[in-house]
Amino acid sequence: MTAFITGAAGFVGSNLTDRLLALGQDVVGFDDFSTGRIEFLEGALRNPRFRMHHADLLDLEALSAAMEGADFVYHFAANADVRFGTQHPRKDLEQNTIGTWNVLEAMRRNDIYRIAFASSGSVYGEPRVFPTPEGSPIPIQTSLYGASKIAAEGFIEAYSEGFGLQAWIFRFVSLLGPRYSHGHIIDFYRQLRKHPNVLNVLGDGRQRKSYLDVEDCIDAILTAIRHNSANVNIFNLGTDDACEVNDSIGWICEHLGVTPRIVYTGGKRGWIGDSPLILLDCSRINALGWHPTRTIQQSVARTVQFLEDGPWLDTEQPKTSLVSTTE
Repeated sequence: MTAFITGAAGFVGSNLTDRLLALGQDVVGFDDFSTGRIEFLEGALRNPRFRMHHADLLDLEALSAAMEGADFVYHFAANADVRFGTQHPRKDLEQNTIGTWNVLEAMRRNDIYRIAFASSGSVYGEPRVFPTPEGSPIPIQTSLYGASKIAAEGFIEAYSEGFGLQAWIFRFVSLLGPRYSHGHIIDFYRQLRKHPNVLNVLGDGRQRKSYLDVEDCIDAILTAIRHNSANVNIFNLGTDDACEVNDSIGWICEHLGVTPRIVYTGGKRGWIGDSPLILLDCSRINALGWHPTRTIQQSVARTVQFLEDGPWLDTEQPKTSLVSTTE
């Protein structure tokens, strides 16, 4: 089995790379390193069953050539910058929607018929039902990120119908754990490192979100792939509970041993498109025997510990000759 992973140098992609290599699979990684980190692949790059391609997902020719010989595609590359989406609205379209179409076209060229896609609970916008099930009506989109992901899901479903692909679509809550490098935990951590006496918080701190540890997420993905044989399989992935932003602030401060003055910007949303409550119904994946092994509080603590152990995350991506480049 040869797995092809887009976004292989990213948070989830690099953790998945290590897991599949440990399971004895051959892995081909693909990443443009715009946000991915070479440090996340140090172990994989020493493994003879791993090959890395440094190229842009929007380069269909490079993508098709790199994908040749693969049996299964894990499409995890994306622009995950929900907060600043309105400042560069074309980025979500290009990296999330057109990028997904390129992946599907590359699969068609190479006669590859199975794909797992990292979607998002953001596709539900601001639903009326909590916990929100997979069959919930999709409301008006509230973020460009969510809109780009639901569009990508649509292309995957249409390609499954038109070209016989089998697809697993995973709608994640926010993920935490080792190699986390984007989101409110690292934002708060960086602030507290610079000025431990004050913490600026977008919104009122009462936004409630569910979070999931990255290792639990990968367990769920592999469980779903083993058990389901429908053409299109859609799964929510998250925990059964949620926490307030204020809760995570308390856990981070406790871990760091600081007691800052907290300054709120006000309002129930931190930014345009920020949903004040995200809680997904995960009974579909639970029915296959999967359940998260870590609580949200444990995942927050693991994430902060990772950040403390890796201060290089505050530096720019280093140049390296370890990454091969496709021309």
